[in-house]
Amino acid sequence: MLRPKIPTNPAPMGVTIPLPVEPNAVVQHAPAAAAAQTSAPVAAVSSRPVVQLTPGALVALVGGGTAVVLVVGTVLVSLLLAVAVTAASVAVCAVVLRSMLNGQHKHR
Repeated sequence: MLRPKIPTNPAPMGVTIPLPVEPNAVVQHAPAAAAAQTSAPVAAVSSRPVVQLTPGALVALVGGGTAVVLVVGTVLVSLLLAVAVTAASVAVCAVVLRSMLNGQHKHR
């Protein structure tokens, strides 16, 4: 009833075609002393873009962070309150059931 599907391989197994490899020669166009002098400024430049915060962007970032903290705090407090209300209602139900069962045993 259930038959596994065997995947078909589009490339034949066991036949490999070697790719032609061309040798790469290293050619230095500048002397070593000139390369040492030019390498210092290049290393100081970062390849990552620099993020500059303007005062407006900083205010927006602080406002957004404050909003996120307030929303997450509200959700967590709501969950804690829901757990507390549920626990209190279960405790009340347990007390009522216990008193009903104890009262039933005394009437017999």
